[in-house]
Amino acid sequence: MAVPPSTHPRRLLPLFLGLFQGALLLFFTLFITYDEPSAQAEDTNLVANQVYSTFPFFQDIQVMLVVGLGLLLTFLPHYGFSALTHNFLLLNFSMQWALVLQGLLHHFHHGQIHLDLHRLLISEFAAVTVLISVGAILGRASPCQLLIMAACEIPAYLASEWVIVTCLGVLDVGGTITIHVFSCYFGLGVSKALFGAMQQPLHPKGTPTPRSDLMSLVGTLILWVFWPSFVAVLCHPGDAQHRAILNTLLAMSASAITTVVASSLLERDGKLSPGHLQNGSLAGGVAIGVVADMAMPPVAALALGSLSAVVCVLGFRFLTPLLGRKLTLHDQCGIHNLHGLPGILGAAASVVAVLVAPEDTSGPHPSQLSPAGGNASEAAGLAVAVGASLLAGLLTGAALRLPCLARPPERLCFDDSLYFKIQDQAESPGPDSGAEEGALALKE
Repeated sequence: MAVPPSTHPRRLLPLFLGLFQGALLLFFTLFITYDEPSAQAEDTNLVANQVYSTFPFFQDIQVMLVVGLGLLLTFLPHYGFSALTHNFLLLNFSMQWALVLQGLLHHFHHGQIHLDLHRLLISEFAAVTVLISVGAILGRASPCQLLIMAACEIPAYLASEWVIVTCLGVLDVGGTITIHVFSCYFGLGVSKALFGAMQQPLHPKGTPTPRSDLMSLVGTLILWVFWPSFVAVLCHPGDAQHRAILNTLLAMSASAITTVVASSLLERDGKLSPGHLQNGSLAGGVAIGVVADMAMPPVAALALGSLSAVVCVLGFRFLTPLLGRKLTLHDQCGIHNLHGLPGILGAAASVVAVLVAPEDTSGPHPSQLSPAGGNASEAAGLAVAVGASLLAGLLTGAALRLPCLARPPERLCFDDSLYFKIQDQAESPGPDSGAEEGALALKE
């Protein structure tokens, strides 16, 4: 007769989440409120216009994060339930946590924090960093480890963003430096500290199947369609927002076509790699974010999208295996190729764009830059993002090695049965071997 597993690891997740949500309920009761409705028609119309102009973008971003990114992570055939659910859970957890921290740091006045759609959107942008970073350790970490990682990453991101945007004056409407570069190297730092110098072998359940790759490609298509909203939502309404949408569409269109070209040329038989398509098609959206609202010719957006796709595909083909061999760096989703390398390329493009920008591009809107001092601030912002994220990621990864966080053993990684009641298993007669394996895993 199998020995029943210890219930401590199974109860750790609901206990942690229950305490967190209870604390949030108390905090919202005491400190969170809405703005008082205005009796003046002008103010009412202004608020209505802001809501009607922002909420469609907000809905697009919700579809991106919940559906698009969730499906993109389902390339692991036995980890689809976990990838979708953990992505959804981390989005809500990180958004609420960021809302509290941002409110206390920037919006706490007279004992109250006034909540509006814009502040909720900013909190969701902070949550994006967590969703990207967990891609480095996807399938090899427990839900409790992912939540602790999110709890540590949000304050590190807010501090890094404050230094880059407020202190250095970097204008990054699409989050190329503040979101993509930061989240990439934070995730790689966590991975390095969590797994150490141990070479991660190829797991039998870590290889995609045609069906799982198809689901992931559907996620790519959803992200591709809605990505311009992610880049343009924080731009100044009008010309800047219009330019951001157009530049993003051009860059992503070029990256999609160039991905097909590069992937086909790198394969001996000329066939396409699903992994290249799933990631390279989105690389243009990562790279264009920092320069999307700048006054530049359309050919620049096309060129940047093509270059980012080439860099992404080459990263998957050559750099990821090299880093795995030389540095024993584990990057399950290839976030370095999709977010890190195109992000660095976009930051370099912003330096060039500022240097060649004509003097008359400076205007009343903060999205229009003058060349003076811009290149130094962009380079400094990139250095801060990489350095701060790596340091914070290494410290967080070291904390995730605590035994109480129930990291799954290697033989049960990339498997939904450890965290979900699978219907086929529930209906099958006889002893449940999956449950026995789970019990052994929890005891370990």
